[in-house]
Amino acid sequence: MSGGQLFALLDRAQNGDNKACEQVLLENSGLIWSIVRRYYGCGVETDDLYQLGCIGFIKAVKGFDLTYGTQFSTYAVPKIAGEIRRFLRDNGAIKVGRSIREKGQALAAARERLRHRLGRDPRLSELAEETGLTPEEIASVDLATGAPESLQQETAEGLTLESTLGTDSPEDRMVEHIALREAIDQLPEREKMTILLRFFKGLTQEQTARILGVSQVQISRLERRGLADLRRLLDG
Repeated sequence: MSGGQLFALLDRAQNGDNKACEQVLLENSGLIWSIVRRYYGCGVETDDLYQLGCIGFIKAVKGFDLTYGTQFSTYAVPKIAGEIRRFLRDNGAIKVGRSIREKGQALAAARERLRHRLGRDPRLSELAEETGLTPEEIASVDLATGAPESLQQETAEGLTLESTLGTDSPEDRMVEHIALREAIDQLPEREKMTILLRFFKGLTQEQTARILGVSQVQISRLERRGLADLRRLLDG
């Protein structure tokens, strides 16, 4: 289906044409399933997950701005995943511990204070000094409580997770964007911290080695293993 045909269907669906709504849902069932499969094994039946994904998709259809110039899939993917995650959270399948929530709140407040004081986003070292948390703790709290990080954030060497993971189409990038935190959380601890500090915090291998108390050669190996494991988990 061309972009013009999709927009025509979306326009009709937004104006109360139920057949158009059903058609656009059918045309995008593959997109919905690609997100649903990321939540297999969470204790909810597959068909129920798909129905939740469809609810999120319909919300995307109703809320999409046809004049904005954004790809519909870019708008729809977070809506689909958000509906599933909201259900899992509300039903106890996704929990963030109280201590992590409290650290997340303290970290957010510290970031805001430092932004006001410095007139820019604070550095990792400045956040650590302000909060008393280690860089590892800050990275872990960000992973547990924050929004999914961009695949396009660069390390000090200009590398990105998008380039190292080899994602291609915009839809694939969005799906992996949503799944990234879950995949990273499954990595062995050293690999996880290496990926967080390198790609989420933009540190060099040398800086990461100092924080984790290992050699730069070990960080290089941990990074390679972590990226290989991420590819495997995301290809799931």
